[in-house]
Amino acid sequence: MIKIVYTDLRHIRSVLWRSVLFTALWWVLVEGRTDGWGMGGISVILSLAASLYLMPPTKVSFSSLGCAVFFSFFLIQSVKGGFQVAIMALRPRLKLAPVIMDLPITLPPGMARVVLANTLSLLPGTLSVRIHGDQLRLHILNRHLPIMQELRATEAAIAHIWKKTP
Repeated sequence: MIKIVYTDLRHIRSVLWRSVLFTALWWVLVEGRTDGWGMGGISVILSLAASLYLMPPTKVSFSSLGCAVFFSFFLIQSVKGGFQVAIMALRPRLKLAPVIMDLPITLPPGMARVVLANTLSLLPGTLSVRIHGDQLRLHILNRHLPIMQELRATEAAIAHIWKKTP
């Protein structure tokens, strides 16, 4: 039996935020209908329990400013990457030079690395394959692009999301 006891305000806040997030996600999935809330309540509770077990609250919290900076960075990179891929696709001869590279990553292990891998997969022209130790295996559509610069810029934007709390 798993017993979770939260007496710290940080933990209580984490439980509340996750509950709101999972409830909102359920509401979106059922398109705002009210007839599915019996199953929704059970789903929210099970999701919350799994979330707390798999990723317990830590002394690291999100920075609102960091999230805003990251969102802006991601939006700009998505548009820029989309144009690059569109230009490559519209050329009479595709000048694609795909490659799979192992790149060193500097973010600390945990959620920051997962966000990095997922962010790079969402950006046009790249797909994360796996994280192994301090290496990220990445499929790249064009090896001639400045991949290391883009990786470091993405890491810097992600690093601002989290802030340490005492």
